Amino acid sequence: MATQNNHQLSGSPLPAVSVILPILNEELYLRDAVLSILSQDYQGSFEIVLAVGPSKDRTHEIADQLHREDTRVIVVDNPSGRTAAGLNLALSAASGAVIVRVDGHAQIPQNYISIAVELLRATGAVNVGGLMAAVGQSPFERAVAGAMRSPLGVGASRFHTGGEAGEVDTVYLGVFVKDALLEIGGFDERFTRAQDWELNFRLRAKGGTIYFDPRLEVTYRPRSSVTALAKQYFEYGRWRRVVSRRHKGTINYRYLAPPVALAGFLVSILLGAFINSIFFIPAVIYLLFVAGASIVIAQSLAQYIYLLAVIPTMHFAWGAGFITSPKSIVPSSD
Repeated sequence: MATQNNHQLSGSPLPAVSVILPILNEELYLRDAVLSILSQDYQGSFEIVLAVGPSKDRTHEIADQLHREDTRVIVVDNPSGRTAAGLNLALSAASGAVIVRVDGHAQIPQNYISIAVELLRATGAVNVGGLMAAVGQSPFERAVAGAMRSPLGVGASRFHTGGEAGEVDTVYLGVFVKDALLEIGGFDERFTRAQDWELNFRLRAKGGTIYFDPRLEVTYRPRSSVTALAKQYFEYGRWRRVVSRRHKGTINYRYLAPPVALAGFLVSILLGAFINSIFFIPAVIYLLFVAGASIVIAQSLAQYIYLLAVIPTMHFAWGAGFITSPKSIVPSSD
């Protein structure tokens, strides 16, 4: 499959590109996201397909205005507002041989599409992607961004922390050969989160290659409060467990670290409180790790203080979501 699609792309030096965005409540960021796409240096033809959900702000109005300003911007309705459904609706409306996924609050560099298309042709991959470059504006957001870009915060995933170009299991967002997406039926709309990982698993199962290149750097703005961050990472853990049930053998030790840390910390506290204080040692060791990791990541005293809350929030919320994920959350289609 990978070789066939690569040959198809190489037949045209500049294949047509469709950039698809699932949009919901993106009033503050949508225009900037679209303008960053329209300013691409890609010399081939490209379009932008916005799948707009039932937003509570001026998102749809802004999307329609962007279409009036530039007919390369196409607007389709996504009645459910769900990400995977929006992606599939945008995919159905897309005319390009290459599909670029972008989020409404993301910013891509001017050469993003040019590099991605060249990588698809050079590597024979069916999906290429790069770095989720978290950049915060407030002190709290900057602390979250630091944790997200550090292996001490999120582990050693290359799309978070960077690294050498090469084959990987998954990438952030992604630039796809359209035929490969259509062959596997697009995005699985039963997945609220982790749909990217699940999609890339199916692409790899079909013999496709997923390729990471750090030059494909996408600016991402983190959550702005502890509550929003905890909710985000709880959902990440919950849906990653769903993927592991759906596709046996896809879990690894890195994904088990947060639930093990949470369970170990709670058991340590309970045993230390009710049996013997010596059992506090594992909890103390974890807290010392958090303090040390915060020192390494922080670039200011304010960031250090926030990181003392941010790191365990990310770890424990992810772990709690993983542990409590119900088996009935996604029906089997086998």
